Amino acid sequence: MWMRILHDTTGGQFVAVVGDMLRLGGSPMLAAIPGALGPSLTALVGRRDGAPASARASAARDRAAPPGSPVARGDARQTRVEIVSRLEIARCRHWRRAFANQHKDRRYYEVVEDTIRQGFDYRYFAVKDTAGEVRAAQPFFLLDQDLVAGVSGTMRRPVDAIRRLWPRFMTLRTLMIGCAAGEGHVDARDDAAAADVASVLASAIKGHAREVGARLIVLKEFPAIYRDALQPFVTAGFVRLPSLPMVRLNISYGTFEAYMSKALSANMRRNLRKKFKAAARGPAIVMEQVGDIASVVDDVYPLYLQVFERSSLRFEKLSKDYLRALGRRMPDKIRFFVWRREGRIVAFAMCMVHRNTIFFEYLGLDYNIALKVHLYHLIIRDLLSWAMVRGYKWCVSTAVSYDPKYHLRFALAPLDLYVRHTSGVLNLAVKMFLPLVEPTRYDRTLRQFANYGDLWVKGPTSGSSAS
Repeated sequence: MWMRILHDTTGGQFVAVVGDMLRLGGSPMLAAIPGALGPSLTALVGRRDGAPASARASAARDRAAPPGSPVARGDARQTRVEIVSRLEIARCRHWRRAFANQHKDRRYYEVVEDTIRQGFDYRYFAVKDTAGEVRAAQPFFLLDQDLVAGVSGTMRRPVDAIRRLWPRFMTLRTLMIGCAAGEGHVDARDDAAAADVASVLASAIKGHAREVGARLIVLKEFPAIYRDALQPFVTAGFVRLPSLPMVRLNISYGTFEAYMSKALSANMRRNLRKKFKAAARGPAIVMEQVGDIASVVDDVYPLYLQVFERSSLRFEKLSKDYLRALGRRMPDKIRFFVWRREGRIVAFAMCMVHRNTIFFEYLGLDYNIALKVHLYHLIIRDLLSWAMVRGYKWCVSTAVSYDPKYHLRFALAPLDLYVRHTSGVLNLAVKMFLPLVEPTRYDRTLRQFANYGDLWVKGPTSGSSAS
């Protein structure tokens, strides 16, 4: 009854803010903040309009300059941002060259939208000039985000207990900028252009999020090389957090044996040779590069699912159509590999190549034999050998299996999340809460990497954001 009265007397604004506050932990969390700040925030939430004067002023500015009005880092450029559909963005000349300097170009985003659903609602931000020409396209998607997806143990148990009675506790409708299957990038030709695009988006993003009913805004897993370019989001109230990082390895060696001799410790070399000898005692496991995965997708997809189900942190779940479509639409970038034992496929890998780098994206293993024959290390050996022979200089791998990669001398390649709530009051709570639950805090292996500190430091001021 009281909720209905509040809704009728405040136009729903108070109820919306209180609802979000409860999903984030409720007013007790605000009241528990040390000093006078907690009670002050609690009092602010209790106001009729549910927002302090600064938030009301911001809302007034948003109403005066609705989404789509000219915004830019400088008035001279008068760029505007619009939300468009896949059909609309596909009609733009710019889309044909969007993300052309990345290994995941616009074709990859199309494949992901066509084949990975999971309740994702895909849209695009179109950055347009005064003539209406699209100068940049930034994909995003809407979803219901679990705010504690990366948390386990002591902090997770009370949340799980509350969810038995309140299933949507700590879950918010979220606008997520980036790629649903992989790291995010800015559609820009260089660092300066990336900074321009970020400035325009940061100015317009909050209004657009409200327009589509999102309470939380997230820039998903952008490489640390964008930290300078994405600074306008921090200025606009976003908190930057480390996501689970990728890893990177210099593979400028002629052979895998040369790499072991020059890059690895004597103990690691001895350990690897012992694993390879043990695997060689049984039937041979042979790698084969496959141009079209469609003919064997029914064999490799269950192997991918075995790896997926064993992971404690999951986001996207690939489909068979995803694998088929990549091979068909991006043959210049995609490389599929399968490993056979006595004719039966026991492992597969989906990789991408771009310039002098090979990217290890997804893996599938038959766990009936994987641990017995050290299948993971065999795969790494075969893939690195294949890449070295073909002159690739770098290997980048996704955020899994940190322990073997640490011993193989990979370095961390940090990824960042940028997060803010559309409510100014609740955004203060988000800034204090999320650093406590970000997933890198709870992975002990990450702390062993020499560049572990790079997950939080400001990072490079220039370089290859567009490379």
